[in-house]
Amino acid sequence: MSQILIIDDDHDVCETIESLGTRLGHQCESAHTLRNGLERLRRSHVDVVFLDIRLPDGNGLDHLHEVKAMPSDPEVIILTGKGDADGAELAIQGGVWDYLLKPSPVKEITLTLGRALKYRDEKRNRNHHVALNLQNVVGRSQAMRSCFDLMAQACKSDSNVLITGETGTGKELFARTIHENSSRASGEFVVVDCASLTENLVESTLFGHKKGAFTGADRDRIGLIKLADQGTLLLDEVGEMPLSLQKAFLRVLQERRFRPVGEAREIQSNFRLISATNRELEDHVRQNRFRSDLFFRLKTVQIRLPSLRERREDIRPLAMHFVERLSRRYDSAIKGFGSEFFSTLEAYDWPGNVRELANVLERAFVAAGAERTLYAMHLPQELRIEVAKAQIVERRHAAMPSVPTVPGEPETPDANVETTAGAVPQPTAATGVNAVLPENQPLPSLKEFKIRAEKKYLETLVARHDSELKDALKVAGLSRSHFYALLKKHDIRH
Repeated sequence: MSQILIIDDDHDVCETIESLGTRLGHQCESAHTLRNGLERLRRSHVDVVFLDIRLPDGNGLDHLHEVKAMPSDPEVIILTGKGDADGAELAIQGGVWDYLLKPSPVKEITLTLGRALKYRDEKRNRNHHVALNLQNVVGRSQAMRSCFDLMAQACKSDSNVLITGETGTGKELFARTIHENSSRASGEFVVVDCASLTENLVESTLFGHKKGAFTGADRDRIGLIKLADQGTLLLDEVGEMPLSLQKAFLRVLQERRFRPVGEAREIQSNFRLISATNRELEDHVRQNRFRSDLFFRLKTVQIRLPSLRERREDIRPLAMHFVERLSRRYDSAIKGFGSEFFSTLEAYDWPGNVRELANVLERAFVAAGAERTLYAMHLPQELRIEVAKAQIVERRHAAMPSVPTVPGEPETPDANVETTAGAVPQPTAATGVNAVLPENQPLPSLKEFKIRAEKKYLETLVARHDSELKDALKVAGLSRSHFYALLKKHDIRH
């Protein structure tokens, strides 16, 4: 018997799924708010969660990582009343089992639930687990746990791996970790920087050359592909590989045979290929800048590393890891952390990701000198300035503007103002007030008026962009979490 939890504020949906699950022999329970659902997940084991997107106290997708991070790591089936392509993409990236539109046929719900439970049973009954050596890889967020699952798959096989992610997310470290946990760990780990390959030396660098093959070839040279024999070859920044080389490398990948420059016969190299890029290779393929046949061969196993701003819960353990390493490197006592140190780090956006974090921490470590504690004051000024600016902007968004108008509301033109055909009447303070306050009512306090104006603005925003959340957030200049907090504050259903 499996434990099923339905988190949905629609009582009819909950009753339908509960009835269905009970008939199938499962234990079912419902929660009508995110808060109650998360509390239920923390209390005891759950196998499958049906999670609604639009709930009274928040968006289900925003809390998907919390659901997946629960000790029971339940399979999640997303429910939504409206088709949302972006929402489906976010849900699948977040590791959900399926994405169902309400109302869904009972047969479809039954099939989806059955497949999710079968998959979960197979995971539970696996006879062995891969114990990965993650000595230098730090991460406990759900996003990184998903990457570790894919890493485990890659370590057990000899398949080609494509690692994608922004600059500084640790793609080479991930590739090296896969190599060190694979059956090829005793072989060489050879890195090819495709961005630095020059047209005239690319074949010599990869394939090697014979003495006298060209001007300056004064001795035989073994190419990087041969050096990776019985080991792993990493094509770093593979998106920068010249088109002229892609066809030749495709054959090497298929046959594991190649001919060094100036050599009459082919030689072999039994290497395992891992590729890494910060580019969107799908876009390169569509623009004919990357061969589609090579792209599909590279991505047998694909791992997307999240940016640091997507896994802020990893900033603290990463910082502690780097500071401990710096202490060993500089042969000094391990430093402690001031109360605002981590909150400042977590408020920054980290465009350079983990690589930037490591650099910032080293600068702070050096700035602290012999002091035993790292404070926010030790962090680079430019970082602290960015954090301060972001906090000021966030506070401005939290407060309504002082101009008492409702953006987007049609204004009634003043009877005394002449307008010409096609002219747009200009709003006045009076029309703005009348849009929020009933006529002939005494004026409230400015604070009360701002609250009413805020609610009117949000109602208009929801009405105009109900099916396009991204557009609504862009127009309002709000973060997703702040947007839903305001809706909850004013009891506005979205």
